[in-house]
Amino acid sequence: MLDPEFVEVGKSGRRWDREAMLAELPSMTSDGPDTEIDVRDMRGVLLSPGLVHLTYATEVNGQRATRSALWRRDGQGRWRTFYHQGTPAAG
Repeated sequence: MLDPEFVEVGKSGRRWDREAMLAELPSMTSDGPDTEIDVRDMRGVLLSPGLVHLTYATEVNGQRATRSALWRRDGQGRWRTFYHQGTPAAG
């Protein structure tokens, strides 16, 4: 689901490209399969044909983040994440 040109600025401030994210994913841990992730205020805005800006908020174990992502449609009609940013939010 990651676009070949994917870039992320995580809530830690770290910058990721597609290759770095795919390499790191197997070692990323969660708090377990029963960890609840509260997602709210999801809103998508069509910026142009084939480009959507998605914003939403998450909370995991009391840690909140505001998130923004650009999704674009590739040549085969698949939607892929082109850009993502997570920003810590006040509790």
